[in-house]
Amino acid sequence: MNYYIGIDGGGTKTEYLMTDETGQIAAHILTDGSSYKDIGVDNVISKIMHNIDRLLEADSRLSMDKIRGIVMGLPCHGESRKDDALLLEGLRAKLINIPFYLTNDVEVGWAGSLALQSGINIVAGTGSIAFGRNDKNESARSGGWSTFFGDEGSCYWLGRRTMELFAKQEDGRVKKGELYHILKNELSIHDFLDFIDKMETEYAPSRSRVASLQKILLMAAKAGDTSAINLYKETADELFMMIYSLAYRLGLIGSGFPVSYSGGLFHASEFVIPHLKDKVDSIGGRLVKPRYTPVQGAVLLAVHMFSNILSNRDISEFKFSKKE
Repeated sequence: MNYYIGIDGGGTKTEYLMTDETGQIAAHILTDGSSYKDIGVDNVISKIMHNIDRLLEADSRLSMDKIRGIVMGLPCHGESRKDDALLLEGLRAKLINIPFYLTNDVEVGWAGSLALQSGINIVAGTGSIAFGRNDKNESARSGGWSTFFGDEGSCYWLGRRTMELFAKQEDGRVKKGELYHILKNELSIHDFLDFIDKMETEYAPSRSRVASLQKILLMAAKAGDTSAINLYKETADELFMMIYSLAYRLGLIGSGFPVSYSGGLFHASEFVIPHLKDKVDSIGGRLVKPRYTPVQGAVLLAVHMFSNILSNRDISEFKFSKKE
């Protein structure tokens, strides 16, 4: 039996999935982040190899020589020529004779959410980026720039905006809402000096900790904080800008093209999806729920790239199921 591995990386968590050629799940792992900007290229390579070994340890019948292909969707890939090259070189040195495809996590998000069909996928987790493909097999990316001047619509971006909103509510530039009280309670903030110290020393150095502040923003939105709700509308606007740019560049506008989504931001879907749907509808697109998860998309892409299995049957026949 042949096996395929899909890897969906993120700034906060990384998911590994190994299946056989029928889609039966041989092993599955959920672990911490794999951003080379956060932990360095060497650590990313070490983590990948360690977790591939963990996958193989799930069954004594599994071995490296039975792997026919690996697709790795990793955060930050495509953002640094030097680090991308070091990552590719390091993985080639480790995965001798095993074919693999290294890409950004947004592409495996697309592969899963749209089951390898043409359209656009938005990934909004710790960072944000969009990927699209048309019927001519042309593809393009939008967003995914540096956290210093990009990542609009991501949890990290919303985390920074949450800090900003709290500060404005604290000093009277914005009327105090539920966010002000919830954040003080959740983070044990007594006054503005506590807030400054905690944000600058404990949160600012960590992308994932900044991104985690989005959970407090969500609590405030659910409690009716108008300013928090409006931030989610701004988020939808930022994500739509990426969608529009791809739809225009790939000739998809007005064609009924699907747009799907993945990432931790969509835990706040009640405040993002309705506004985003209206804007997608306005350019002749349609917002659709993801068909498969990103890590399942990575497996589908691996099977598609490194075998002829999916070309011989409808992709709907490829079921992800656990072995009995």
